[in-house]
Amino acid sequence: MSAAANVVAEVGNLRVEVGGRAVVDGVSLRVRAGAVTALVGASGSGKTTMGLALLGAYPPGARVSGAVTVADGLVGHVPQHPAAVLNPARRAGALLADIARAQVRHLPRRERSRAAETRIADALAGAQLPDGVALLSRYPHQLSGGQQQRVVLAQALLLGARVVVADEPTTGQDALTKRRIVAELASVARQGIGVLLLSHDLDVVRELADEVVVLKDGRVVESGPVRQVAQAPRHTWTRELFARPEESANTDPDARPEEGGSTVPDARPEPEADALLDVRDLTAHHHGGPRRSADVLRDVSLRIRPGERVAVVGRSGSGKTTLGRCLAGLHRTYVGDVRLDGAPLPRSLRDRTPGQLAAVQYVFQDAQASFDEHRTVLAQVARTAVRLRGADPADATAQAGALLAEVGLGEQHVHSRPGQLSGGELQRAALARALLARPRVLICDEITSGLDTVTRRGILTVLDRHLREQPDLALVWITHDLGTAATAGHVVVLDAGDVVEQGPADRVLTAPEHPFTAALVEASAGQRTATQAR
Repeated sequence: MSAAANVVAEVGNLRVEVGGRAVVDGVSLRVRAGAVTALVGASGSGKTTMGLALLGAYPPGARVSGAVTVADGLVGHVPQHPAAVLNPARRAGALLADIARAQVRHLPRRERSRAAETRIADALAGAQLPDGVALLSRYPHQLSGGQQQRVVLAQALLLGARVVVADEPTTGQDALTKRRIVAELASVARQGIGVLLLSHDLDVVRELADEVVVLKDGRVVESGPVRQVAQAPRHTWTRELFARPEESANTDPDARPEEGGSTVPDARPEPEADALLDVRDLTAHHHGGPRRSADVLRDVSLRIRPGERVAVVGRSGSGKTTLGRCLAGLHRTYVGDVRLDGAPLPRSLRDRTPGQLAAVQYVFQDAQASFDEHRTVLAQVARTAVRLRGADPADATAQAGALLAEVGLGEQHVHSRPGQLSGGELQRAALARALLARPRVLICDEITSGLDTVTRRGILTVLDRHLREQPDLALVWITHDLGTAATAGHVVVLDAGDVVEQGPADRVLTAPEHPFTAALVEASAGQRTATQAR
Protein backbone atom coordinates (compact mmCIF):
# COMPACT_ATOMS: atom_id res chain seq x y z
CA MET A 1 0.00 0.00 0.00
CA SER A 2 1.34 3.43 -0.90
CA ALA A 3 2.86 5.55 1.86
CA ALA A 4 2.70 8.79 -0.09
CA ALA A 5 3.73 11.74 2.05
CA ASN A 6 1.19 14.31 0.86
CA VAL A 7 -1.53 15.07 3.37
CA VAL A 8 -5.10 15.19 1.99
CA ALA A 9 -6.81 15.87 5.32
CA GLU A 10 -5.51 17.31 8.57
CA VAL A 11 -7.12 17.94 11.94
CA GLY A 12 -5.30 20.16 14.42
CA ASN A 13 -6.12 20.36 18.14
CA LEU A 14 -9.86 19.88 17.53
CA ARG A 15 -12.23 20.33 20.44
CA VAL A 16 -15.97 19.74 20.07
CA GLU A 17 -18.13 20.52 23.08
CA VAL A 18 -21.80 19.54 23.27
CA GLY A 19 -23.98 20.46 26.23
CA GLY A 20 -20.96 21.47 28.27
CA ARG A 21 -19.18 18.13 27.68
CA ALA A 22 -16.18 17.72 25.38
CA VAL A 23 -16.88 14.79 23.06
CA VAL A 24 -13.57 15.48 21.28
CA ASP A 25 -10.80 17.18 23.23
CA GLY A 26 -7.58 18.37 21.57
CA VAL A 27 -7.37 15.71 18.85
CA SER A 28 -4.91 16.01 15.98
CA LEU A 29 -4.37 13.61 13.08
CA ARG A 30 -3.38 13.44 9.42
CA VAL A 31 -4.78 11.43 6.54
CA ARG A 32 -2.31 10.87 3.71
CA ALA A 33 -3.03 10.15 0.07
CA GLY A 34 -2.78 6.45 -0.66
CA ALA A 35 -2.91 5.41 3.00
CA VAL A 36 -5.50 4.19 5.51
CA THR A 37 -5.63 5.86 8.90
CA ALA A 38 -7.75 3.99 11.45
CA LEU A 39 -9.47 5.68 14.37
CA VAL A 40 -10.39 3.21 17.11
CA GLY A 41 -11.91 3.39 20.57
CA ALA A 42 -14.98 2.50 22.59
CA SER A 43 -18.49 3.58 21.63
CA GLY A 44 -18.82 7.26 22.52
CA SER A 45 -15.08 7.95 22.37
CA GLY A 46 -15.50 10.56 19.60
CA LYS A 47 -14.71 8.56 16.46
CA THR A 48 -17.84 9.52 14.52
CA THR A 49 -17.51 13.16 15.60
CA MET A 50 -13.99 13.18 14.17
CA GLY A 51 -15.17 11.67 10.91
CA LEU A 52 -17.98 14.18 10.56
CA ALA A 53 -15.53 17.00 11.26
CA LEU A 54 -13.91 16.31 7.88
CA LEU A 55 -17.33 16.97 6.35
CA GLY A 56 -17.79 20.15 8.37
CA ALA A 57 -20.75 18.56 10.16
CA TYR A 58 -21.11 18.95 13.92
CA PRO A 59 -23.90 18.21 16.42
CA PRO A 60 -26.47 21.00 16.82
CA GLY A 61 -25.29 23.63 19.29
CA ALA A 62 -21.73 22.32 19.34
CA ARG A 63 -18.88 24.66 20.31
CA VAL A 64 -15.92 23.96 18.04
CA SER A 65 -12.29 25.09 18.17
CA GLY A 66 -9.22 23.93 16.27
CA ALA A 67 -8.55 23.49 12.55
CA VAL A 68 -9.80 21.01 9.92
CA THR A 69 -8.33 21.11 6.39
CA VAL A 70 -9.31 18.86 3.47
CA ALA A 71 -7.69 18.85 0.02
CA ASP A 72 -10.13 20.24 -2.58
CA GLY A 73 -12.88 20.03 0.03
CA LEU A 74 -14.29 16.83 -1.48
CA VAL A 75 -14.96 14.08 1.07
CA GLY A 76 -16.87 10.84 0.55
CA HIS A 77 -18.73 9.53 3.57
CA VAL A 78 -19.93 6.02 4.36
CA PRO A 79 -21.84 6.44 7.66
CA GLN A 80 -22.37 3.86 10.36
CA HIS A 81 -26.15 4.02 9.79
CA PRO A 82 -26.55 4.26 6.01
CA ALA A 83 -30.34 4.39 6.20
CA ALA A 84 -30.00 7.84 7.77
CA VAL A 85 -28.53 9.28 4.56
CA LEU A 86 -30.74 7.41 2.08
CA ASN A 87 -33.98 9.17 1.25
CA PRO A 88 -36.77 6.71 2.23
CA ALA A 89 -39.05 8.18 -0.43
CA ARG A 90 -36.58 7.69 -3.31
CA ARG A 91 -35.38 4.45 -4.83
CA ALA A 92 -31.84 3.43 -3.97
CA GLY A 93 -30.49 4.28 -7.41
CA ALA A 94 -31.96 7.79 -7.63
CA LEU A 95 -29.03 9.67 -6.11
CA LEU A 96 -26.49 7.59 -8.05
CA ALA A 97 -28.30 8.55 -11.23
CA ASP A 98 -28.29 12.23 -10.22
CA ILE A 99 -24.54 12.17 -9.55
CA ALA A 100 -23.72 10.30 -12.75
CA ARG A 101 -25.85 12.61 -14.92
CA ALA A 102 -24.13 15.65 -13.44
CA GLN A 103 -20.74 14.15 -14.25
CA VAL A 104 -21.49 13.47 -17.92
CA ARG A 105 -23.46 16.57 -18.81
CA HIS A 106 -20.45 17.93 -20.74
CA LEU A 107 -20.74 15.03 -23.21
CA PRO A 108 -22.87 15.11 -26.36
CA ARG A 109 -26.50 14.31 -25.51
CA ARG A 110 -26.49 10.97 -27.36
CA GLU A 111 -23.55 9.72 -25.25
CA ARG A 112 -24.75 10.82 -21.80
CA SER A 113 -27.09 7.98 -20.95
CA ARG A 114 -24.63 5.18 -21.72
CA ALA A 115 -21.75 7.04 -20.01
CA ALA A 116 -23.83 7.56 -16.86
CA GLU A 117 -24.86 3.90 -16.78
CA THR A 118 -21.22 2.84 -17.15
CA ARG A 119 -20.13 5.07 -14.27
CA ILE A 120 -22.89 3.71 -12.04
CA ALA A 121 -22.04 0.09 -12.91
CA ASP A 122 -18.36 0.70 -12.15
CA ALA A 123 -19.19 2.29 -8.80
CA LEU A 124 -21.51 -0.57 -7.87
CA ALA A 125 -18.86 -3.13 -8.77
CA GLY A 126 -16.32 -1.18 -6.73
CA ALA A 127 -18.67 -1.29 -3.75
CA GLN A 128 -19.07 -5.08 -4.11
CA LEU A 129 -22.52 -4.82 -5.69
CA PRO A 130 -21.77 -6.11 -9.19
CA ASP A 131 -25.43 -7.11 -9.54
CA GLY A 132 -26.52 -3.94 -7.83
CA VAL A 133 -28.47 -2.59 -10.81
CA ALA A 134 -31.28 -4.95 -9.80
CA LEU A 135 -31.31 -3.41 -6.32
CA LEU A 136 -31.50 0.20 -7.45
CA SER A 137 -35.24 0.00 -8.11
CA ARG A 138 -35.87 -0.84 -4.44
CA TYR A 139 -36.48 1.65 -1.68
CA PRO A 140 -33.92 1.79 1.17
CA HIS A 141 -36.13 -0.14 3.61
CA GLN A 142 -36.22 -2.99 1.10
CA LEU A 143 -32.44 -3.39 1.31
CA SER A 144 -30.49 -5.14 4.04
CA GLY A 145 -28.19 -3.05 6.23
CA GLY A 146 -25.18 -4.33 4.29
CA GLN A 147 -26.76 -3.48 0.95
CA GLN A 148 -27.61 0.03 2.16
CA GLN A 149 -24.02 0.46 3.26
CA ARG A 150 -22.61 -0.56 -0.09
CA VAL A 151 -25.01 1.70 -2.01
CA VAL A 152 -23.68 4.62 0.05
CA LEU A 153 -20.11 3.50 -0.63
CA ALA A 154 -20.90 3.44 -4.34
CA GLN A 155 -22.08 7.05 -4.04
CA ALA A 156 -18.76 8.06 -2.48
CA LEU A 157 -16.76 6.26 -5.16
CA LEU A 158 -18.88 7.80 -7.90
CA LEU A 159 -18.16 11.29 -6.55
CA GLY A 160 -14.42 10.76 -6.96
CA ALA A 161 -13.57 12.04 -3.47
CA ARG A 162 -9.95 12.76 -2.43
CA VAL A 163 -10.77 11.50 1.05
CA VAL A 164 -13.22 8.77 2.10
CA VAL A 165 -14.47 8.60 5.68
CA ALA A 166 -15.57 5.00 6.25
CA ASP A 167 -17.53 4.76 9.51
CA GLU A 168 -17.80 1.07 10.44
CA PRO A 169 -17.93 -0.05 6.78
CA THR A 170 -17.79 -3.76 7.69
CA THR A 171 -20.40 -3.60 10.46
CA GLY A 172 -23.04 -6.26 9.91
CA GLN A 173 -21.16 -7.85 7.01
CA ASP A 174 -20.52 -11.56 6.61
CA ALA A 175 -16.94 -12.81 6.36
CA LEU A 176 -17.01 -13.12 2.56
CA THR A 177 -18.35 -9.60 2.02
CA LYS A 178 -16.03 -8.20 4.68
CA ARG A 179 -13.02 -9.52 2.82
CA ARG A 180 -14.26 -7.82 -0.35
CA ILE A 181 -14.91 -4.51 1.42
CA VAL A 182 -11.40 -4.61 2.88
CA ALA A 183 -10.00 -5.32 -0.58
CA GLU A 184 -12.03 -2.47 -2.07
CA LEU A 185 -10.90 0.08 0.54
CA ALA A 186 -7.32 -1.05 -0.02
CA SER A 187 -7.89 -0.54 -3.75
CA VAL A 188 -9.33 2.93 -3.06
CA ALA A 189 -6.15 3.82 -1.17
CA ARG A 190 -3.94 2.48 -3.97
CA GLN A 191 -5.65 4.97 -6.29
CA GLY A 192 -4.18 7.79 -4.18
CA ILE A 193 -7.29 8.43 -2.06
CA GLY A 194 -6.85 8.94 1.67
CA VAL A 195 -9.08 6.74 3.82
CA LEU A 196 -10.10 7.55 7.39
CA LEU A 197 -11.41 4.26 8.81
CA LEU A 198 -13.55 4.40 11.93
CA SER A 199 -13.92 0.86 13.17
CA HIS A 200 -14.52 -1.44 16.10
CA ASP A 201 -13.40 -4.41 14.02
CA LEU A 202 -9.78 -4.69 15.04
CA ASP A 203 -9.12 -7.62 12.69
CA VAL A 204 -10.04 -5.26 9.84
CA VAL A 205 -7.87 -2.52 11.34
CA ARG A 206 -4.90 -4.86 11.62
CA GLU A 207 -5.33 -6.04 8.05
CA LEU A 208 -6.12 -2.75 6.32
CA ALA A 209 -4.70 0.25 8.17
CA ASP A 210 -1.28 1.85 7.85
CA GLU A 211 -1.60 4.14 10.87
CA VAL A 212 -3.89 3.87 13.91
CA VAL A 213 -5.07 6.53 16.36
CA VAL A 214 -6.57 5.29 19.65
CA LEU A 215 -9.23 7.43 21.34
CA LYS A 216 -10.52 7.24 24.89
CA ASP A 217 -13.12 9.69 26.19
CA GLY A 218 -12.46 12.05 23.30
CA ARG A 219 -8.67 12.18 23.65
CA VAL A 220 -5.81 10.47 21.83
CA VAL A 221 -4.06 8.03 24.15
CA GLU A 222 -1.79 6.41 21.56
CA SER A 223 -0.99 6.52 17.84
CA GLY A 224 1.50 5.12 15.37
CA PRO A 225 1.99 2.39 12.74
CA VAL A 226 -0.72 -0.23 13.14
CA ARG A 227 1.67 -3.15 13.65
CA GLN A 228 3.54 -1.31 16.40
CA VAL A 229 0.38 -0.23 18.25
CA ALA A 230 -1.37 -3.61 17.92
CA GLN A 231 1.61 -5.76 18.86
CA ALA A 232 3.32 -3.58 21.46
CA PRO A 233 0.75 -1.12 22.86
CA ARG A 234 2.06 1.35 25.40
CA HIS A 235 -1.18 2.54 26.98
CA THR A 236 -3.27 0.35 29.29
CA TRP A 237 -6.49 1.14 27.38
CA THR A 238 -4.87 0.19 24.06
CA ARG A 239 -3.79 -3.15 25.49
CA GLU A 240 -7.33 -3.84 26.72
CA LEU A 241 -8.88 -2.73 23.44
CA PHE A 242 -6.61 -4.86 21.23
CA ALA A 243 -6.89 -7.96 23.40
CA ARG A 244 -8.39 -10.82 21.43
CA PRO A 245 -12.07 -11.10 22.46
CA GLU A 246 -13.36 -14.35 23.86
CA GLU A 247 -15.44 -15.99 21.15
CA SER A 248 -18.14 -16.68 23.70
CA ALA A 249 -21.26 -15.06 25.05
CA ASN A 250 -20.24 -16.43 28.44
CA THR A 251 -17.42 -14.45 30.02
CA ASP A 252 -18.08 -15.61 33.58
CA PRO A 253 -15.12 -17.87 34.39
CA ASP A 254 -17.11 -19.67 37.08
CA ALA A 255 -19.73 -20.72 34.54
CA ARG A 256 -17.42 -22.01 31.83
CA PRO A 257 -17.78 -25.65 30.76
CA GLU A 258 -15.00 -28.15 31.18
CA GLU A 259 -12.28 -28.14 28.54
CA GLY A 260 -13.45 -29.71 25.32
CA GLY A 261 -17.12 -28.97 25.97
CA SER A 262 -19.37 -26.62 24.04
CA THR A 263 -18.88 -22.96 24.97
CA VAL A 264 -22.62 -22.56 25.59
CA PRO A 265 -24.64 -25.71 26.21
CA ASP A 266 -27.30 -26.43 23.62
CA ALA A 267 -30.51 -25.60 25.51
CA ARG A 268 -32.61 -27.26 22.79
CA PRO A 269 -35.20 -29.52 24.45
CA GLU A 270 -35.95 -33.01 23.28
CA PRO A 271 -37.45 -33.18 19.75
CA GLU A 272 -40.93 -34.03 21.05
CA ALA A 273 -41.13 -30.81 23.08
CA ASP A 274 -43.63 -28.22 21.85
CA ALA A 275 -42.27 -25.36 19.78
CA LEU A 276 -42.42 -21.88 21.24
CA LEU A 277 -42.18 -20.25 17.81
CA ASP A 278 -43.02 -22.30 14.73
CA VAL A 279 -42.22 -21.02 11.21
CA ARG A 280 -43.81 -22.99 8.39
CA ASP A 281 -43.06 -22.61 4.67
CA LEU A 282 -42.41 -18.86 4.90
CA THR A 283 -41.83 -17.10 1.57
CA ALA A 284 -41.30 -13.34 1.88
CA HIS A 285 -41.22 -10.68 -0.80
CA HIS A 286 -40.90 -6.91 -1.07
CA HIS A 287 -43.74 -6.19 -3.46
CA GLY A 288 -47.51 -6.52 -3.37
CA GLY A 289 -47.70 -10.14 -4.45
CA PRO A 290 -45.65 -13.31 -4.05
CA ARG A 291 -43.78 -13.03 -7.33
CA ARG A 292 -40.91 -15.49 -7.48
CA SER A 293 -38.49 -12.94 -8.90
CA ALA A 294 -39.07 -10.64 -5.91
CA ASP A 295 -38.77 -13.29 -3.19
CA VAL A 296 -36.20 -12.57 -0.52
CA LEU A 297 -36.99 -15.73 1.47
CA ARG A 298 -38.26 -19.03 0.07
CA ASP A 299 -39.98 -21.87 1.92
CA VAL A 300 -38.26 -21.30 5.26
CA SER A 301 -39.33 -23.63 8.05
CA LEU A 302 -37.93 -23.41 11.57
CA ARG A 303 -38.96 -24.54 15.06
CA ILE A 304 -37.66 -22.53 18.02
CA ARG A 305 -38.16 -24.13 21.41
CA PRO A 306 -38.13 -22.57 24.90
CA GLY A 307 -34.60 -21.90 26.06
CA GLU A 308 -33.10 -22.47 22.62
CA ARG A 309 -30.41 -20.25 21.12
CA VAL A 310 -30.62 -20.09 17.34
CA ALA A 311 -28.07 -18.27 15.17
CA VAL A 312 -29.05 -17.18 11.65
CA VAL A 313 -26.02 -16.61 9.44
CA GLY A 314 -25.41 -15.80 5.80
CA ARG A 315 -24.22 -13.09 3.47
CA SER A 316 -25.57 -9.57 3.56
CA GLY A 317 -28.82 -9.60 1.59
CA SER A 318 -29.42 -13.32 2.11
CA GLY A 319 -32.68 -12.68 3.97
CA LYS A 320 -31.53 -12.86 7.60
CA THR A 321 -33.03 -9.54 8.65
CA THR A 322 -36.20 -10.13 6.64
CA LEU A 323 -36.72 -13.41 8.50
CA GLY A 324 -36.32 -11.66 11.85
CA ARG A 325 -38.69 -8.88 10.79
CA CYS A 326 -41.33 -11.42 9.72
CA LEU A 327 -41.17 -13.05 13.16
CA ALA A 328 -41.50 -9.67 14.88
CA GLY A 329 -44.39 -8.40 12.76
CA LEU A 330 -42.29 -5.79 10.99
CA HIS A 331 -42.47 -7.35 7.52
CA ARG A 332 -45.95 -8.51 6.54
CA THR A 333 -45.62 -9.32 2.83
CA TYR A 334 -45.14 -13.05 3.11
CA VAL A 335 -47.01 -16.30 2.69
CA GLY A 336 -46.69 -19.12 5.16
CA ASP A 337 -47.25 -19.33 8.88
CA VAL A 338 -45.62 -17.95 12.04
CA ARG A 339 -47.09 -19.39 15.24
CA LEU A 340 -46.49 -18.60 18.91
CA ASP A 341 -47.44 -21.44 21.25
CA GLY A 342 -49.35 -23.01 18.37
CA ALA A 343 -51.49 -19.92 17.68
CA PRO A 344 -50.96 -17.88 14.48
CA LEU A 345 -49.22 -14.55 15.01
CA PRO A 346 -50.72 -11.61 13.06
CA ARG A 347 -48.43 -10.56 10.25
CA SER A 348 -48.53 -6.87 11.15
CA LEU A 349 -47.24 -5.35 14.36
CA ARG A 350 -50.37 -3.20 14.49
CA ASP A 351 -52.61 -6.26 14.73
CA ARG A 352 -50.76 -7.92 17.61
CA THR A 353 -51.94 -7.71 21.22
CA PRO A 354 -49.70 -6.13 23.90
CA GLY A 355 -48.95 -9.65 25.12
CA GLN A 356 -47.86 -10.78 21.66
CA LEU A 357 -45.78 -7.62 21.21
CA ALA A 358 -44.02 -8.23 24.53
CA ALA A 359 -43.49 -11.92 23.74
CA VAL A 360 -41.49 -11.33 20.55
CA GLN A 361 -39.00 -8.46 20.84
CA TYR A 362 -36.65 -7.24 18.11
CA VAL A 363 -33.37 -5.35 18.66
CA PHE A 364 -32.50 -3.51 15.45
CA GLN A 365 -29.12 -3.40 13.74
CA ASP A 366 -29.65 0.36 13.27
CA ALA A 367 -30.70 1.27 16.79
CA GLN A 368 -30.85 5.00 16.05
CA ALA A 369 -33.84 4.60 13.72
CA SER A 370 -35.83 2.89 16.48
CA PHE A 371 -35.74 5.84 18.91
CA ASP A 372 -37.80 9.04 19.02
CA GLU A 373 -35.35 11.93 18.82
CA HIS A 374 -37.50 14.20 21.01
CA ARG A 375 -37.70 12.11 24.22
CA THR A 376 -35.01 10.97 26.63
CA VAL A 377 -33.61 7.46 26.40
CA LEU A 378 -34.82 6.62 29.92
CA ALA A 379 -38.39 7.70 29.14
CA GLN A 380 -38.50 5.61 25.96
CA VAL A 381 -37.11 2.49 27.59
CA ALA A 382 -39.46 2.81 30.58
CA ARG A 383 -42.43 3.29 28.24
CA THR A 384 -42.00 -0.30 27.08
CA ALA A 385 -42.88 -1.71 30.50
CA VAL A 386 -45.88 0.61 30.85
CA ARG A 387 -47.28 -0.08 27.38
CA LEU A 388 -46.64 -3.82 27.09
CA ARG A 389 -46.76 -5.03 30.69
CA GLY A 390 -49.03 -2.47 32.34
CA ALA A 391 -46.31 -1.52 34.83
CA ASP A 392 -46.66 1.46 37.12
CA PRO A 393 -44.77 4.42 35.55
CA ALA A 394 -42.54 4.94 38.60
CA ASP A 395 -41.70 1.22 38.79
CA ALA A 396 -41.07 1.14 35.04
CA THR A 397 -38.64 4.06 35.31
CA ALA A 398 -36.76 2.36 38.14
CA GLN A 399 -36.58 -0.93 36.22
CA ALA A 400 -35.44 0.88 33.07
CA GLY A 401 -32.70 2.72 34.95
CA ALA A 402 -31.42 -0.52 36.47
CA LEU A 403 -31.33 -2.30 33.09
CA LEU A 404 -29.64 0.65 31.39
CA ALA A 405 -26.99 0.70 34.12
CA GLU A 406 -26.53 -3.06 33.64
CA VAL A 407 -25.64 -2.51 29.97
CA GLY A 408 -23.20 0.26 30.91
CA LEU A 409 -25.25 3.46 30.45
CA GLY A 410 -25.03 5.93 33.33
CA GLU A 411 -27.00 9.00 34.37
CA GLN A 412 -25.36 11.23 31.77
CA HIS A 413 -26.61 8.89 29.03
CA VAL A 414 -30.10 7.93 30.14
CA HIS A 415 -31.32 11.49 30.62
CA SER A 416 -30.03 12.47 27.16
CA ARG A 417 -31.88 12.40 23.87
CA PRO A 418 -30.87 9.72 21.35
CA GLY A 419 -28.95 12.14 19.14
CA GLN A 420 -26.52 12.79 21.99
CA LEU A 421 -25.51 9.13 22.22
CA SER A 422 -23.21 7.16 19.96
CA GLY A 423 -24.46 4.29 17.83
CA GLY A 424 -23.01 1.75 20.25
CA GLU A 425 -24.60 3.44 23.24
CA LEU A 426 -27.99 3.45 21.52
CA GLN A 427 -27.53 -0.23 20.69
CA ARG A 428 -27.15 -0.99 24.39
CA ALA A 429 -30.22 1.11 25.21
CA ALA A 430 -32.21 -0.80 22.59
CA LEU A 431 -31.20 -4.12 24.17
CA ALA A 432 -32.27 -2.86 27.61
CA ARG A 433 -35.62 -1.74 26.16
CA ALA A 434 -36.26 -5.18 24.64
CA LEU A 435 -35.30 -7.01 27.84
CA LEU A 436 -37.60 -4.75 29.87
CA ALA A 437 -40.56 -6.17 27.93
CA ARG A 438 -39.67 -9.57 29.44
CA PRO A 439 -39.93 -11.32 26.08
CA ARG A 440 -40.20 -15.01 25.42
CA VAL A 441 -38.40 -14.69 22.07
CA LEU A 442 -35.60 -12.12 21.74
CA ILE A 443 -34.42 -11.37 18.19
CA CYS A 444 -31.02 -9.65 18.08
CA ASP A 445 -30.03 -8.30 14.67
CA GLU A 446 -26.25 -7.75 14.57
CA ILE A 447 -26.35 -6.04 17.96
CA THR A 448 -22.63 -6.43 18.67
CA SER A 449 -21.31 -5.72 15.19
CA GLY A 450 -20.82 -1.98 15.86
CA LEU A 451 -19.28 -2.36 19.33
CA ASP A 452 -15.67 -2.33 20.46
CA THR A 453 -14.23 -5.53 21.90
CA VAL A 454 -14.50 -4.38 25.52
CA THR A 455 -18.14 -3.30 25.27
CA ARG A 456 -19.00 -6.39 23.20
CA ARG A 457 -17.73 -8.70 25.93
CA GLY A 458 -19.81 -6.82 28.49
CA ILE A 459 -22.99 -6.97 26.39
CA LEU A 460 -22.59 -10.68 25.72
CA THR A 461 -22.12 -11.26 29.44
CA VAL A 462 -25.32 -9.30 30.24
CA LEU A 463 -27.28 -11.18 27.59
CA ASP A 464 -25.95 -14.54 28.70
CA ARG A 465 -26.92 -13.78 32.30
CA HIS A 466 -30.51 -12.99 31.30
CA LEU A 467 -30.72 -16.15 29.23
CA ARG A 468 -29.50 -18.25 32.16
CA GLU A 469 -31.85 -16.54 34.61
CA GLN A 470 -34.82 -17.00 32.23
CA PRO A 471 -34.45 -20.62 31.03
CA ASP A 472 -37.61 -20.39 28.89
CA LEU A 473 -36.36 -17.35 26.95
CA ALA A 474 -35.42 -18.20 23.36
CA LEU A 475 -32.83 -16.18 21.44
CA VAL A 476 -32.67 -15.67 17.68
CA TRP A 477 -29.26 -14.20 16.91
CA ILE A 478 -28.88 -12.72 13.43
CA THR A 479 -25.15 -12.37 12.90
CA HIS A 480 -22.32 -12.40 10.39
CA ASP A 481 -19.84 -13.36 13.14
CA LEU A 482 -19.30 -17.12 13.16
CA GLY A 483 -17.54 -16.86 16.53
CA THR A 484 -20.78 -15.51 17.99
CA ALA A 485 -22.86 -18.04 16.07
CA ALA A 486 -20.79 -20.83 17.61
CA THR A 487 -22.23 -19.93 21.04
CA ALA A 488 -25.72 -20.94 19.86
CA GLY A 489 -27.15 -24.41 20.08
CA HIS A 490 -28.58 -24.39 16.57
CA VAL A 491 -27.42 -22.63 13.39
CA VAL A 492 -29.48 -21.76 10.30
CA VAL A 493 -27.51 -20.84 7.16
CA LEU A 494 -29.22 -18.66 4.54
CA ASP A 495 -28.00 -18.03 1.03
CA ALA A 496 -29.98 -15.87 -1.42
CA GLY A 497 -33.20 -16.47 0.52
CA ASP A 498 -32.88 -20.24 0.87
CA VAL A 499 -32.00 -22.27 3.96
CA VAL A 500 -29.04 -24.25 2.63
CA GLU A 501 -28.11 -25.90 5.90
CA GLN A 502 -29.17 -26.02 9.54
CA GLY A 503 -28.32 -28.10 12.56
CA PRO A 504 -26.29 -28.15 15.78
CA ALA A 505 -23.73 -25.34 15.84
CA ASP A 506 -20.80 -27.57 16.69
CA ARG A 507 -21.53 -29.69 13.61
CA VAL A 508 -22.49 -26.99 11.08
CA LEU A 509 -19.53 -24.72 11.88
CA THR A 510 -16.89 -27.43 12.14
CA ALA A 511 -18.04 -29.94 9.53
CA PRO A 512 -20.30 -28.02 7.11
CA GLU A 513 -22.10 -30.08 4.50
CA HIS A 514 -23.08 -27.32 2.04
CA PRO A 515 -20.44 -25.56 -0.12
CA PHE A 516 -21.72 -22.12 0.86
CA THR A 517 -21.42 -22.86 4.59
CA ALA A 518 -17.93 -24.21 3.97
CA ALA A 519 -17.02 -20.97 2.14
CA LEU A 520 -18.27 -18.86 5.08
CA VAL A 521 -16.30 -20.91 7.58
CA GLU A 522 -13.18 -20.76 5.41
CA ALA A 523 -13.48 -16.98 4.90
CA SER A 524 -13.90 -16.38 8.64
CA ALA A 525 -10.85 -18.49 9.44
CA GLY A 526 -8.91 -16.89 6.60
CA GLN A 527 -9.38 -13.35 7.90
CA ARG A 528 -8.13 -14.29 11.35
CA THR A 529 -5.09 -15.98 9.78
CA ALA A 530 -4.39 -12.92 7.61
CA THR A 531 -4.40 -10.51 10.55
CA GLN A 532 -2.19 -12.78 12.63
CA ALA A 533 0.30 -13.06 9.78
CA ARG A 534 0.51 -9.31 9.18
